[in-house]
Amino acid sequence: MLSRVADSLYWINRYVERAENISRFVEVSEAMALDCPPGSAEPWLPLIDASGDRELFDSLYPDGGPIQVVEFLVRAEDNPSSIVNCIAWARENARQIRDVITTEMWEQINSLYWTLLESDSFWDQPPQEQLRDIRRGCQLFYGVTDATLSRDLSWQFSRLGRLIERADKTTRILDVKYFLLLPSTEEVGGVLDELQWISLLRSAGAYQMFRQSQQQIIAPKAVASFLLLDPVFPRSVRYCLERINETLQVVHGRALPGPPDDLECLSGLMLARWSYTRIDELVAGGLHEAIDGLQGDLNTLHGLIHDRYFVMPTALASGAEPNSQTSSASSTDLACAPA
Repeated sequence: MLSRVADSLYWINRYVERAENISRFVEVSEAMALDCPPGSAEPWLPLIDASGDRELFDSLYPDGGPIQVVEFLVRAEDNPSSIVNCIAWARENARQIRDVITTEMWEQINSLYWTLLESDSFWDQPPQEQLRDIRRGCQLFYGVTDATLSRDLSWQFSRLGRLIERADKTTRILDVKYFLLLPSTEEVGGVLDELQWISLLRSAGAYQMFRQSQQQIIAPKAVASFLLLDPVFPRSVRYCLERINETLQVVHGRALPGPPDDLECLSGLMLARWSYTRIDELVAGGLHEAIDGLQGDLNTLHGLIHDRYFVMPTALASGAEPNSQTSSASSTDLACAPA
């Protein structure tokens, strides 16, 4: 597989996952705004913090309110991470590799793209129905991918992009609640506090599974533990890291024995760290700091994946003849296949 193909597959799924997460965040916040007690803070600006685009939003909408937040996250042309732009970028990547992906995958992403771009009837719907249809369109793309794409390197890179984006968004929305939305002492355990935790679980699509798993009241530690450390919930950080590690082992392979490289080391250390820790230890050491460190590790992991599989090695790019020690690694980087 060419590195440009692997790059496109990876980003198609990152963009679709990002669009689905943003639609879920906005959809839940729309409902939460209706339930918030009079005089309480509306759950809008924290969405910008969760997306990591506060500086851009403030520059575009200095006096932004709920309408501007939704516009920025859903349709704003100047926001590269808006839902419409994410689907557009995913569709463009898919267009470039139509001979690699299945016809069903292309038809689904292309249909979703044109619906968002040209369907006036779609945007005439109530906001909740718009967001629900976007979320279902993204989920349908996942289902079509898993049902029609062979479990070769194409599928592995598709899954890799989806998992990294999912882990990142789960940590971001949890961090917003714990660090930015933490209520005053008298509000802890109150109606608004419980409402925010329920909304957080729904934002991650985790409310029903949390209820089945925990069988207890919605407490901050229990929610954080479920979203970060649960081994079987598919949107938890631990689950994503386990699948990321599995995928990298399949993609990387090893022809010769030897010490693990930086990518293998980081993937393994992240998995070990988040598989063998307890929520009490994370909270005692500062949950915000732990999540911030995890987000940094995910960014580093992405950078290592990009450098190893998506770009041409410097020696080959400059026309130099690779030596015998590096030729095997270089072919791996170019082909995105085990050496």
